[in-house]
Amino acid sequence: MSELWSTILEVASWTIIIYMLSANLIYLGMFLMASPKIKREKKLNRLEQIEEMMVNKDTYPVSVLVPAYNEEAGVASTVHSLLSLHYPQFEIIVVNDGSTDGTSEKLLEPFQMEPIELATRSYFKTGKLVKAYQSKIHPNLFLLEKENGGKADALNAGINFSHYPYFAAIDGDSVLEKDALLKTIKPIIDSGGKVTATGGTVRIANGCKIGSDGVIKQVKLPKRPLEIMQIIEYFRSFLIGRLGFSRINILLIISGAFGVFEKSRVIKVGGYNPATVGEDMELIVRIHRSIKEEKFDQRIEYIQDPVCWTEAPSTIQSLRAQRIRWQRGLAETIWMHRKMLFHPKYKGIGMFSMPYFLFIELLSAVFEILGYAVIISGFLFSLVDTEIVVVMLLVMILYGSLLSSLAVLLEEWTYHKYPESKSIVVLFCYALTETFWYRIVMNFWRVQGLVVAVTKKSVWGNMERQGVFSKEEGT
Repeated sequence: MSELWSTILEVASWTIIIYMLSANLIYLGMFLMASPKIKREKKLNRLEQIEEMMVNKDTYPVSVLVPAYNEEAGVASTVHSLLSLHYPQFEIIVVNDGSTDGTSEKLLEPFQMEPIELATRSYFKTGKLVKAYQSKIHPNLFLLEKENGGKADALNAGINFSHYPYFAAIDGDSVLEKDALLKTIKPIIDSGGKVTATGGTVRIANGCKIGSDGVIKQVKLPKRPLEIMQIIEYFRSFLIGRLGFSRINILLIISGAFGVFEKSRVIKVGGYNPATVGEDMELIVRIHRSIKEEKFDQRIEYIQDPVCWTEAPSTIQSLRAQRIRWQRGLAETIWMHRKMLFHPKYKGIGMFSMPYFLFIELLSAVFEILGYAVIISGFLFSLVDTEIVVVMLLVMILYGSLLSSLAVLLEEWTYHKYPESKSIVVLFCYALTETFWYRIVMNFWRVQGLVVAVTKKSVWGNMERQGVFSKEEGT
């Protein structure tokens, strides 16, 4: 019996090792695809690229949608940052989705909001709109109050109300850099309509300082290890993962925190889906599906330079709820569009991108947890050869810590967002520890997310907003 168990464990061990090595090779491939773009990005004069767009009549007007639920800690900062955007023509539509805190109060008096007639189109059916306001001092700022229906429902309500052919979706706790919208719309304008959606880079704002005008004044690292590890995670996800997928037009995620969309395309595919907690990814997959089925020559791109700063969970409870929700949303999206898997009709989306998200992003946590079990059984009970255990441990370190360390170095080499050299050293050292604690916890939560997706339980949870943007002194 012991020989049978030993054989089963050995086979399982080599299966996990081969799986992890394959995942590493895929990440390496994405890095190689992204490298030319990263190299070119370092040499670009980014200011020169967008100066002409400020006065160009061909720069499309944009509706900026801000869905907000219990965002009193950060919504005013978000609106201030949006009002200071360098962009010729845009409107800001904050959609208060039935908040139970003072979200609306943070906007009504400071921005002198006055009631206006509720005049909306009916592209999508949404929760009941209660009131609408327009700012007396900023005529391009609107506030909609509606019954609670979730983020997707709030975004759909914003699209119904919007006046312009393109819209940007921004989280209520996020702050855009002044040129972010110009840089994100540029590929759409340059392509002559062939780019139907773009997404910018999202960075963790915890620890940063913001002025009263809603502009980031100082970029600093937070003090909590949990928040620092999320910064590293975002580096790896955006700089290596999304840029690589974008290069060959198989990008399946535009972050819900910041994306720009062609409104007519979103209306055509039915808007955001309130039936899933992963509404941002599900919309992108549906747009890809629509483009391929109609045989349109359109693209979805990730633009690495535009930066949106957003609040990250700062407590274990809120981070756990977020990761379970993300994993559930990923599982729901793949299940809803399972017919696209390995279907040549959908080209790279069906043959590579969808399988990647199924086997690498969705199921990798299961393989890694099995790997932990093998390592423990090998060291404590000698059920697996020591050589196999050591190989598996090295592969896991390569898969986690070393890839994250590479992402930190790439970020610093290209963008220099953190001015203090000490910050990069701290990030690099933390990245080396990822495999030994942070990734273990994330994997257990991701498996919980899979269970929740199967059982259909609700674990949305409330993120405790800390108001991470510490106000600049004297403002």
